[in-house]
Amino acid sequence: MNQQNEFAHHFASLHCKGAPLVLYNAWDAGSARAIAAAGAQAIGTSSWAVAAAHGYEDGEAIPLPLVEQVLGRIVRSVALPVTVDIEGGYSADPQVCAGNVSILLEHGVVGINFEDRVVDGAGLYGIDAQCERIAAIRDLACARGMDLFINARTDLFFDEQTSPQDGLGEARKRAAAYAKAGASGFFVPGLVDLPVIADLAATITLPLNVMATSGMADSRALAEAGVARISHGPAPYLHAMEATRVAARAVLGRE
Repeated sequence: MNQQNEFAHHFASLHCKGAPLVLYNAWDAGSARAIAAAGAQAIGTSSWAVAAAHGYEDGEAIPLPLVEQVLGRIVRSVALPVTVDIEGGYSADPQVCAGNVSILLEHGVVGINFEDRVVDGAGLYGIDAQCERIAAIRDLACARGMDLFINARTDLFFDEQTSPQDGLGEARKRAAAYAKAGASGFFVPGLVDLPVIADLAATITLPLNVMATSGMADSRALAEAGVARISHGPAPYLHAMEATRVAARAVLGRE
């Protein structure tokens, strides 16, 4: 087994209910090295932060070749498993998505976040359509002999019209379907309601990933609720930029 697959298996094993994997998300090789030096078990990227760090908006505005270059540098800069946020795969077409992921595999990536939001449109992909996209990526990874960790993200809970309780049933349906299509994990950014998180974790087969944000319970409570992975999204980048702004104001005499 090559090192990439060893990393992939180790990365999958880190997703444990009661002892969740914590990812303090990186945006370039420098931030990845700093996070690794702090004792991280793995490196995860934030698509929002990668885009912002290079002057782009989120939503696949940053060109894919530049994304590949940045992510490749991250992988080569740390001796840890690296999972990356590929947003919606830069295409609606399942085979194009799979081809784009294939390029990332060549850089040594062991996991991806793959979302069901229609990036250039409105709302979410239907369950069947998103399952086709997940299955194409899984088939591609299998053909390459790679146990890719596909973290299937749903943006259900970013809809202000959908309450956490109302979205629970749909989330369960998507988790079950995505698992059958080949997903390895289920990511629900925007969901902060602890009882709903606990209910979802207890009723799906995939390890549950949440994103730490304002108003969310602490890591211990999330672990007790059955969460298997806690991501921090763009927050690390935002904190770093604020620290830079404050330091620059002091140096420039603006305080």
